[in-house]
Amino acid sequence: MDPLSGAPAALGERVKGAVMWRSGSQVVAQLVTWGSTFLVIRLLDPSDYGLFAMTQVVLVLLNLMNGWGFASALVQRERIDREQIRQVFGLLILLNTALAAIQFAMAPIAAAYFRHPEVADLLRVQAVLYFSTPLIALPSALLGREIDFRRQALVNLVSAMLGAGTALACAYAGWGVWTLVAAPLVLWWSRAIGMTIAARTLVKPSFRFKGAGPLLRYGSAMVAVQFFWFFQSQADVFIGARVLGAHELGVYTTALFLTQILAAKFVPPLNDVAFAAYSRMQDRRDAMGGAFLKSVRLIMLIALPFYFGLAVTAEPLVLTALGGKWAEAVPIVPILAMAMPFMTLQILFAPATNALGRPGVALRAGATGAVILPGAFLIGLSWGIAGLSWAWLGGMALLCAATAAMSLPAIGVTGRALAASLAPGLLASAAMAGLVAALDALLPPLGPPARLLALVAFGAGVYVALLFALARPLVEEALALVRAAPRGEAAPAG
Repeated sequence: MDPLSGAPAALGERVKGAVMWRSGSQVVAQLVTWGSTFLVIRLLDPSDYGLFAMTQVVLVLLNLMNGWGFASALVQRERIDREQIRQVFGLLILLNTALAAIQFAMAPIAAAYFRHPEVADLLRVQAVLYFSTPLIALPSALLGREIDFRRQALVNLVSAMLGAGTALACAYAGWGVWTLVAAPLVLWWSRAIGMTIAARTLVKPSFRFKGAGPLLRYGSAMVAVQFFWFFQSQADVFIGARVLGAHELGVYTTALFLTQILAAKFVPPLNDVAFAAYSRMQDRRDAMGGAFLKSVRLIMLIALPFYFGLAVTAEPLVLTALGGKWAEAVPIVPILAMAMPFMTLQILFAPATNALGRPGVALRAGATGAVILPGAFLIGLSWGIAGLSWAWLGGMALLCAATAAMSLPAIGVTGRALAASLAPGLLASAAMAGLVAALDALLPPLGPPARLLALVAFGAGVYVALLFALARPLVEEALALVRAAPRGEAAPAG
């Protein structure tokens, strides 16, 4: 069965290969990254992560204007020429040079706002990251346009290993919070060099933008979407940093990192593939709805048991993976975990509507989120990090519902069809979580690692058994995609 309903066989095979390379390499890269991350978390203090989170508010805000949306316009357009590629490269260079200068200049202002002088030095060094963006964004867009994710996957894997090695070396050397700065610098610059070589598309930039109107309009809409996403995703730290101490903020952001692993690390790469595939199907609206529902079914089939399982194994997981000094994160992990299914589903809509040339849908959804989530965080902050966690759950549920209402008509899918796609994974995950919680209550006293292993093994077995019993065709659909090894590679970009 073709992974994209109604798509031509050739496109289907390329998408299969892209999914396998993109998701497979992401799994391996994240295993490497997680291994080093959890070791580093054990070596550093919560206050180190609190300080780093403060700098990320500034980086995320400025990165909204780094031009990645203009590079994405090259993927969305049916035809591009060399001059448009040069124009996008020139625009990326101009924007990121300006952003580096702005961050360097505003570093003392940010440090004064957060009331931590160390933030200024951290931001000044992190400004170097911007210069790597043009060398990543342009090659990624051109390879993505050809649905060629093999070379990207290899580069990402190598850069992940270099970043992980740097993090471990710096942590063991006693660098403290600077470990969290050094590792991304190595990761991003090694990725920039690798992507430039892999794509073989280093061109002379053009700083004349005559005729680039369509690219600029589409890219500007993407920038606006990301700007609203900043208010959604960073408002909690921006608002909370002046009330919470660095230690408490570090506990909260580390719990959030743990629960967002799947949504932040695995779903975006799959969305890259989906966007490229949807863009090649934008003139076949009948196929778009089926492709979108299939994407939702398969991604949520994995995401839902992960989040439900995370909620019921929070205590042994935190104590095993992070260590006893992070025990304060245990009560808030289940709350945040239950917010993540809504977040995962919400971010699956934009690739489809953007590929249809309707970025305004994602823009309206982003504006809605920029109102809902900051408002929820302002209310929740009165109850500390637990209140912020409940704000994520309530706010994301409202935002997901609003995004679905705006996006489904554009994609050509009904709410009933979406619910039917979600139902098997949701019912099986909820039942699995209930049985795991019951087992946990019956287990004799065990150490956190043994307890976690027993619960995860039981939960995985129960979930698979329930799926085979309740939704065997869905399991076969997923297995067919996994077994479909790519036959050949996509043509090189450029």
